[in-house]
Amino acid sequence: MTNIQPLLCRTDDRGVTTLTLNRPEVRNALNGALMAALVEKLQKLEQDKTTRVLVLTGSGRAFCSGADLAWIEAVIEQGGIINLKDALLLAEMMRRLNAFSKPVVALVNGPAFGGGVGLIACCDIAIAVDWAEFACSEVRLGLVASVIAPYLLTAIGHRQVRRLLLSAERFSADQALSFGLVHHVATEASLQALLDRQLTLLLQGESEAQAESKRLLQSLLSRDPNLLHQTAKLTARVRATGEAQSRMQAFLDRHKTKKVQQC
Repeated sequence: MTNIQPLLCRTDDRGVTTLTLNRPEVRNALNGALMAALVEKLQKLEQDKTTRVLVLTGSGRAFCSGADLAWIEAVIEQGGIINLKDALLLAEMMRRLNAFSKPVVALVNGPAFGGGVGLIACCDIAIAVDWAEFACSEVRLGLVASVIAPYLLTAIGHRQVRRLLLSAERFSADQALSFGLVHHVATEASLQALLDRQLTLLLQGESEAQAESKRLLQSLLSRDPNLLHQTAKLTARVRATGEAQSRMQAFLDRHKTKKVQQC
């Protein structure tokens, strides 16, 4: 049986490293293996002098559909300690991506929901295909978008975040552009050309000056150092409630029914 890697990594001769979320069968949903792989790779790439710019994208026709609900159900069954550990892994993944010292570009090749929106908010620049859809869908599953909320507040502001987290409404790529979640929207045919133009600009910058600029911006935010643990604990607590488990199971059952009907 072929061992499929949940995260693909490729570095070209320009020093552009592309990380590809590689679970297309579940629209690149985040599970333990994928989150751990991303944390590990970000840690290594920090020290990799050949990497000048990082690009984050997804396999297939989606960027990231958020948390893998089947994975969360399995985690919850293992008890509170494992549940909290998994939530802390999610928080650490977002923290490392947000604090990565080199320029990071999100190439949003398709829909992004929940944690996928959080990943975009953690990147310095985001380019989206024009047919992509977005949603902070946690509340419809009885969950709270606590881990991604701080990054969304920085990316698009308190007022928009209040609306999007409470309504869980879907919004288009053009709306994401108007909110400031993404910086450019392009057709599928022109997406790569737009990415290449952006990479050319980033590669013209001096790497240490870019790193210092990112450190400066991070320091200006003066974020609470305890926030990572606070948001992870809230995520773990809420998703273990009966209502959240009921809603997640209903979501999984609906998707199983759709798959059966399509067969």
